Amino acid sequence: MSATIAATSARPQALAGQIKKLLILATVILLSACAAIPRGKGPPPVVTADPMDSMHRVALLLPVTGPDADVGQSIANATVLALADTKVTNIRMITYDTGLGVAAATKRAIADGNKVILGPLRGDHVVEAAAFARPAGVPIISFSNDVGVAGQNVFLLGHLPNQSIDRVVRYAKSQGHNRFAGIVSSNVYGQRAQSNLTAAVRNAGGVLVSIQESNGTTASADAAARRLAQMGGVDAVLIADSGRAAIATVPALRRSGLRNAKILGTDLWNIDGTLAGSSNMYGAWFASVSDTLYTQYATKYRARFGKPPLRLSSLGYDSVLLVARVARDWRPGTRFPVSQLMDPQGFIGVDGAFRFNSNGQSDRMLEVQEIQAGKFVTVSPAPSQFAK
Repeated sequence: MSATIAATSARPQALAGQIKKLLILATVILLSACAAIPRGKGPPPVVTADPMDSMHRVALLLPVTGPDADVGQSIANATVLALADTKVTNIRMITYDTGLGVAAATKRAIADGNKVILGPLRGDHVVEAAAFARPAGVPIISFSNDVGVAGQNVFLLGHLPNQSIDRVVRYAKSQGHNRFAGIVSSNVYGQRAQSNLTAAVRNAGGVLVSIQESNGTTASADAAARRLAQMGGVDAVLIADSGRAAIATVPALRRSGLRNAKILGTDLWNIDGTLAGSSNMYGAWFASVSDTLYTQYATKYRARFGKPPLRLSSLGYDSVLLVARVARDWRPGTRFPVSQLMDPQGFIGVDGAFRFNSNGQSDRMLEVQEIQAGKFVTVSPAPSQFAK
């Protein structure tokens, strides 16, 4: 088991209607912290004393071995960076390796007296962890975006695809695109994207022509594109799949006759930098969290760990900021104050403003980005405040 023990707390500022002001404050935190980060690599020094009476125990459940180790380690590194940046002394965090077994990691975390769990990464792992955490009264703040596992003391910090789809569809409708179609992955993500796209088009006042499934291969993409082309009158196509699948799908759409249809995507695209190198993708729109603060965070991460972070690692940084904000009013030794997670004013982090709902899902302020040669460019900034 990998154990990283460090003292910390953080200050994601409560969202009080002045997002711009909070973004400035967050930027100051990110920039000023650069000088405070130790130059050495690896976690902060292990705490040899046992100051548990005055500290909060927080468990980090991540795969730091096994097939998902690269993602898990990048998120874990981000928490180390956040711990170093924030410099408070009332939180003790230990990393439990889910690569060695989710159930074992969760039971050990609970037995060690942790009052809140950050992670796991995958939705199926959340289900497994929750089976032990719920009876123990230990809430989970997961990095998953699987809405099927949210609720009953499980909160999702991951970026939810339904919000991304709704945002990009509404923007496309505002730009004159009225007849929508979709090509979605042939998995659970795609199944949920179908219902998300149906609702988004209806709410935006558009017309949904058709939704087709594809497994991401060229042959499957060609077949889905031909079926869409036969419908006629499609002027915008949402591809609810990875960036790699989109790169294979767009040429198929063009070959089928949909040469002028606007290409839309989800926040999955923001984690795939190869899209900006594909000329077929130029002009496509997708909705995602803002990269404004992430760019500064990535620079600091690279300086600390000698390599760039994975895009999802920002969730680790923000999870520390979130827990530390709550810890300011959390009495050591007591249960984690779950009600404070549902502050309607929300919180601010590297990925912008967010807030949790009672169903365990989160609201985020998303921007629309356009893929251009070698870069993603914001074409519609994130809103300045949450809808009521």
